[in-house]
Amino acid sequence: MLTIKLIREQKDHVINRLKIKNFNAASLVEDIIVCDDKRREYQLKKDNLQMQMNDISKEIGKLFAQGKKEEAEEARKKTGEIKDQIKEAEISFTNIEKELNSMIVQLPNLPHESVKPGKGENDNEIIKEGGVMPNLINSKPHWELIKDFNIIDFELGTKITGAGFPVYIGKGAKLQRALINFFLDEAENAGYTEILPPLLVNEESGFGTGQLPDKEGQMYYATADNLYLIPTAEVPLTNLYRDVILSENDFPIKNMAYSACFRREAGSWGAHVRGLNRLHQFDKVEIVQIRKPEESYQALEEMKSHVENILIKLGLPYRILRLCGGDISFTAALTFDFEVFSAAQERWLEVSSVSNFEDFQTNRLKLRYKPEKEKKTKLAHTLNGSALALPRIMAAIIENYQTEEGIIIPEVLRAFTGFNIISK
Repeated sequence: MLTIKLIREQKDHVINRLKIKNFNAASLVEDIIVCDDKRREYQLKKDNLQMQMNDISKEIGKLFAQGKKEEAEEARKKTGEIKDQIKEAEISFTNIEKELNSMIVQLPNLPHESVKPGKGENDNEIIKEGGVMPNLINSKPHWELIKDFNIIDFELGTKITGAGFPVYIGKGAKLQRALINFFLDEAENAGYTEILPPLLVNEESGFGTGQLPDKEGQMYYATADNLYLIPTAEVPLTNLYRDVILSENDFPIKNMAYSACFRREAGSWGAHVRGLNRLHQFDKVEIVQIRKPEESYQALEEMKSHVENILIKLGLPYRILRLCGGDISFTAALTFDFEVFSAAQERWLEVSSVSNFEDFQTNRLKLRYKPEKEKKTKLAHTLNGSALALPRIMAAIIENYQTEEGIIIPEVLRAFTGFNIISK
C-alpha cells in the first residue's frame, strides 16, 4: 500500500498518477489526510498524557522522600485518572488507525512514469516481437489434438473435481513435468534459489502481497481453517520476508518456486477460454526478487530477459507488451506481459507477467532493510514474474509443433521427456 508520507507530501502527484489507472482518488485522498490528522491528534494526546504521568510519578517519589505522604497520595490518585485517560486515548487511536488503514488499502499502486493511459488490453503497447511463425496446413486446436493423442483428459477432470481441472496422461504428463524441470533449471542457472512453499496461506500472507482484500473472490478459501489456496507462488515466496529487516549484504534476493496455482474466476465460456487457455488449477514456475529501490528496475529488465530467453529456447513466436494504466494490476507499478502465438487458434496467448511493485507490497509486509552508515530503515522493492505458466505454453507447443507424424518435442525439452515426438 502507499505510505501515508507519500500521500500527505505528494497529494496532487498521487491523485494525478492514479488517473492513469482510471482511478479517481481525489475524494479518498482528502478523507485519508483528514483521518490521519485525527490519528496524529490522538497520538499527541497519548504522548502528552504519558509525559504528565511520568512527571507526576517522579514527583511522587520526591514527595515521599520529603515525608509529604498526603500530597503524594493525592498525586497518586491523579495518576489513576490519567491512566484512564490514556486508555481512552489508546482506544480512540487504535480505532482511527484501523479506519485510516482501511482507506489507504483502497488506493492502487502508482503506475511507473512509462505506463501510458488506456482502458484495457487493447491499449497495451507492443514493445518487441520475436520468433518465427509456424506455417501450418490443416492445423487442429490443442483441445482436439489432446484427444487424438490421449495426453490430456478434461472429461476425467470434470468427473473427479469439476470444469477447469484437467488430467494429464502418459506423454502429456511427461511433457508437463519436462517443462517444469526445464523452467526450474533455467531459473537456477540465472541465480535463483529454489523454494518449495506451502500451497495454503493465511490471511496475513494474502494481505501482504495484495491479494486481500482486493482479490478474495478469485481465491479458493478453506473456511474451517481460515486459509487460502494460493493463486500464485508469489504469495508464499514474498511472505517469507514479512516483518523482516534485511541488511545490505542480503541483496539481491532471488527465489523461485514451482507450485500448483488455484483460481476460482476462470472467466466466461467461449473459444478464447477453451481447453488449456484458462483453468482453475494449473502449474507455474514463479520467480521473485527483493531488491534495493535503486536496483529494482534493472532487476525488472533482467527478469524480462530471462522469460524472453526461455521462449526463444522453446522456439515459440512471442511478443512483449507494456501494460497500459487500464490493464495493469492493482499492486503493480510496471508490468510486461509475454504472449505466444497459437497458429491453430490464430491468436496470441498470455503466458507470463513480469512486474515491479516498488515498495507497495513491502509497506504491507513491513519488509525493510538497513542501509550501511544510516540509522533509519528503508522499504525494499519486490518484483515477480511467471517463468513460466504452463497451460498456454503446453497449448502453443501442442499446436505449433503438430505434424502429420505427431507432435514434435522442442529440442531443449527432449533430455527431460526422453522422447522426441508424441505419436499415436
